[in-house]
Amino acid sequence: MKPSFRSGPNIAIKVPKSKFDATIAFYRDILQLDVVEKPIDNPTISRTCEIKFGPNTLWLDCVDNYSRSEIWLELQTPDVESATQYLFQNGVDASDELEKIPNTMHWIQDPAGTVLLLGPEKE
Repeated sequence: MKPSFRSGPNIAIKVPKSKFDATIAFYRDILQLDVVEKPIDNPTISRTCEIKFGPNTLWLDCVDNYSRSEIWLELQTPDVESATQYLFQNGVDASDELEKIPNTMHWIQDPAGTVLLLGPEKE
């Protein structure tokens, strides 16, 4: 049986450190969205800001070792392990080395290299 997938509420933009302050200013000062810096304890993200973006949450993540921005998306599924097995059978491997996350979730990538967080459905 094929697992079901649906988009999650989180979108992350991984922003190079050299462009992070200007990116925050763009969303806060030009677009006039509420930008809230949040504490973070992650070895690959030095700062993060949360922005309510319609029904979604946009995260601006400052990454010190990136030279260009990337957009990361979230997928949810009722059974992460069955979905992971299904993806593996279809040539999609986990990329959990990308960033520290709970072991109940996995990072995957589409053929274009877009990173997706695969996690359990939230109520």
